[in-house]
This record gives sequence, C-alpha cells and structure tokens, in this order.
Amino acid sequence: MAREKFQTLTEQMFYILLCLQQERCGVDVMAQVSQMTGGRVVIGPGTLYSLLESFQLEGFIQVTRVEGRKRSYRITGKGRLRLEEEKIIRRTLAHCGGSRVRAMEELGLSKTVFYGKLKEYRIE
Repeated sequence: MAREKFQTLTEQMFYILLCLQQERCGVDVMAQVSQMTGGRVVIGPGTLYSLLESFQLEGFIQVTRVEGRKRSYRITGKGRLRLEEEKIIRRTLAHCGGSRVRAMEELGLSKTVFYGKLKEYRIE
C-alpha cells in the first residue's frame, strides 16, 4: 500500500524531500517550503508530520537527531533517487516540449522502460 502512495509525488511531498537534502526539523521544513515557493505551497503541521512518518517508513528519510520532542530529518539515498528520477523525467519532457519520443531518446531509455516510468509516476 505504501508503494502506491508514493508512485507520484504531490507538490507538498516533492518540496519536503527537496528541503531534506539538508538536515532540518519539521518547523524548519514548513518555513523553507514556504520560502522556496513564495508562500504558494503551505504545509500544515498535521500534513507534514504524517508525511514525515510515511517517508520514514518507506525509507525515504531518516531521523538524524532527537532533542526532547524535536526531531531532525534528512533524505536517504533511496529518497534522493526517487526525487531525482521524477525530476529528471519531468524536466526532460518539458525541455522537449512534451514530446515523449524526443524525451525518451534524450534520456536514452527503451520504450518499455520510459513508458513504464511515465505510468509509475502518473505523468501524462
């Protein structure tokens, strides 16, 4: 069930993982997401801590420090791969004007692999 949840990253999920490329506590993540998006993307504490727990269970992030009730987190290699792969595919598609054939060729992926990734990440 957790795999289905992370087949595609919502904008909030994407920015949380992006923020956790540096060690941060939850409050700092919320502030950084707001700053990065000019206040366009806002993550409330309930959503944030639910996603942090789910990311941790999936192995995308790990707790790096605990000070009382304050926990700091950082993205893991697995989380970084997940984030980067989707970023690269979306960026390449945009660069190629949405042409799947050109993007597939530019990425050097077989048709089966490329279309499998589009389906996996629900990229239309």
